[in-house]
Amino acid sequence: MEKLTHFKIGQIVNTQGLKGEVRVYSYTDDIDRFDELETFYLGKDRENLLEVERVRLKGNMVIMKIKGVDTVEAAEKLRNKFMYVSREDSRDLDEGEYFIADMIGMDVETIAGEHVGVLTEVLQYAANDVYVIKGEDNKEIMIPAVMKFVPTIDMNERKMIIDPIKGMLD
Repeated sequence: MEKLTHFKIGQIVNTQGLKGEVRVYSYTDDIDRFDELETFYLGKDRENLLEVERVRLKGNMVIMKIKGVDTVEAAEKLRNKFMYVSREDSRDLDEGEYFIADMIGMDVETIAGEHVGVLTEVLQYAANDVYVIKGEDNKEIMIPAVMKFVPTIDMNERKMIIDPIKGMLD
């Protein structure tokens, strides 16, 4: 699979405070990338470039101040927008790090070697991410993105190994 030239780094999910800050869910497995984020796009088309003024990390959430967004009303207009960065503008990946966008289309197997399906989406939740797998019968299976259920992600082989509990794949 060809690597994407632009990828979602996050999604603006809500306003934060009265000064126009926004809360962001990260779409990378390394939330510290936001500490270094200077600009981002609101689309893959390299239009709507926004400049980052300040970033605070709070648990697995990012609170961001965007230049020119100084009121709750202005921040509210950004709610539910996806944040994109170009791969060339991003720092290189650390060893073992990956972009969530690169996981889409990955084959999923159980520890026993049974083919389950293909990863189609990664949903972001406050507690942890959830992997959405499209099974052979087009049924969607949701697996929490925790080591207990997903012990192996092999980016080179483009394979995810899961260890589902009884009934999880039904």
